[in-house]
Amino acid sequence: MLSALFQYEYLQKAVLAVIFASIVCGVIGVIIIEKKLVMMSGGIAHTAYGGVGLGYMLGFEPILGAFLFAICAAFGIGVIKRKASGNSDVVIGLFWSLGMALGILFIALTPGYPPDLSSYLFGSILAVTRAELLLTILLTVIVVLIIAIFFDNWKAYLFDEEFAAILGIKTTFMEYLLLILVAMTVVVLIRLAGIILVLALLTAPAALASILTKNLKRRMVYSVLLGMAFSLGGLWLSYEFNFSSGAMIVVLSVFSCLIAYGFRALIKPKIATEKPGSVASEVTADGK
Repeated sequence: MLSALFQYEYLQKAVLAVIFASIVCGVIGVIIIEKKLVMMSGGIAHTAYGGVGLGYMLGFEPILGAFLFAICAAFGIGVIKRKASGNSDVVIGLFWSLGMALGILFIALTPGYPPDLSSYLFGSILAVTRAELLLTILLTVIVVLIIAIFFDNWKAYLFDEEFAAILGIKTTFMEYLLLILVAMTVVVLIRLAGIILVLALLTAPAALASILTKNLKRRMVYSVLLGMAFSLGGLWLSYEFNFSSGAMIVVLSVFSCLIAYGFRALIKPKIATEKPGSVASEVTADGK
């Protein structure tokens, strides 16, 4: 594959997309696990399917439709969760189902032969276009900059929302901002792992990083590096054996994470006194 990398442009675009997607995935994945937003992320990802279908039906770039639907789902879930008394899991399930149903409906209404959406459902990083690569780079830069600028605020917000509010941090703004960042990350990962497999790539590197360290900044760095290793490894395997790139990346990520959890259970059978991935001690030590 290394020699082919210098010959084929599609492989160069795939590697660049993998690197940038791993960066945004590693950073946001840590926050998602800490705030227990895994299922909400899945709801946003599956709602984005409606945008893919809308893009095909109206004749514009499907990934832009996915971005639009993901942002709308993030805002919708956030508003209903904060202002309504309903169960948030129910709301997520409704958006999840609605997005998938609208995607199927829009595809059925698309003139001509129905398009093949398997690359959006299961990922096809080898087929990433120049426009999708540029969008991936742009969204990655935006997400990383926002996380870096508000990093201290994120630490306090992840520790305790009431504690953050006492410090003068606008927690409502942070919550909506986080949901938007999750939506951006989901769009970045759609071509890498697909809508159905996004959750694994968001959680596996971050979960494995939480085993290695409890420090928030180091967890993000480790998560990014692990995500790159899994993604590049899965990309190489998919190229060599002609397998689905998204599936190979996810299998490699999940198996590595499960092995790490099993190894930790064997060498450390006693129950930990602090929950995995907690930033409480870090925030307290900083005096924030």
